[in-house]
Amino acid sequence: MAHTVSFGEIMMRLATPGFERLVQATSLNVSYAGAEASVAVSLAAFGHQASFVTALPEGPLGDAAVGQLRYYGVDTGPVLRRKEGRMGVYFLEAGASQRASKVIYDRAGATIAVTPASAYDWPKILAGKQALHLSGITPALSDAAAQATADALATARKLGLLTSLDLNYRAKLWNREKARSVIEPLLANVDLLVGNEEDAENVLGISAPATDVSRGNVNAAGYEHVARAIRQKYGCKRVAITLRESESASINHWSGCLLAEDKFLMSQRYTMHIVDRVGAGDAFSGGLISSILDGDTPESSLEFAVAASCLKHSIPGDFNKVTKEEVRQLAAGGGSGRVVR
Repeated sequence: MAHTVSFGEIMMRLATPGFERLVQATSLNVSYAGAEASVAVSLAAFGHQASFVTALPEGPLGDAAVGQLRYYGVDTGPVLRRKEGRMGVYFLEAGASQRASKVIYDRAGATIAVTPASAYDWPKILAGKQALHLSGITPALSDAAAQATADALATARKLGLLTSLDLNYRAKLWNREKARSVIEPLLANVDLLVGNEEDAENVLGISAPATDVSRGNVNAAGYEHVARAIRQKYGCKRVAITLRESESASINHWSGCLLAEDKFLMSQRYTMHIVDRVGAGDAFSGGLISSILDGDTPESSLEFAVAASCLKHSIPGDFNKVTKEEVRQLAAGGGSGRVVR
């Protein structure tokens, strides 16, 4: 199987039990999470080799994060352990009905943010690998992390790896102008660009007509314009966009589109009653990369990615704990939810 490397921050996730608010919670559920780590876990679950690169503090919190990745079959050999910095944390308050979910970051000074770009030996890390996955979150952490991201992409391009980047715009980490100035130069080395219905506008200034994401209204057809504009301007061979239509925090409609081989494809559309939506975009990226590496057609790759991310909405935690067969069954129409005996 193909071997993919992903690079980014893994954090401690502290979530309120059930749908409690932070002001009322007397305990918090601990897990570990991060966009690129979630993609690595998905790839391992789908039978691929997956390595994760990050920098973590020495001590038991870093040990716990590494242990979680190993448990799900991810190679953590390239993880740097350092005395500088700390473990990043995020707090999650899950929304329900008309109350939105809320994320609070406590990640300033994280080890990955204070680690110099020169600490990563990318030619050694990427030698013999087939793919590299990154996101727009990592370069938002610090100038050093942004440089490390650029170095990883440049090395991967020289070595001929499939490169993918999820735009993953986070307004709590940086503003649109800074994001665009950092991300645009990276795109020359990106084969597969992934984003949601807001990312292209927030980061690249390319918007879909007749779309109002604040109200959950998405004009799916308008995203062909977005995808083709991105490919024409930046040269990315494939552009994939997830589309979320929100009736409430509890009920969403989910689909995706893909521009590949000059064909613009739309997936089937799922209606979901959400258990945990955090990590759904990463599940999409993991499913799409897995299917591309398996040699599937663009049509099959898109349907696999959307089905994988649909299932993620039913699973607590950031990681998508599903099998390839479960995803294929849903993509083929097996979404009734009947008990399997």
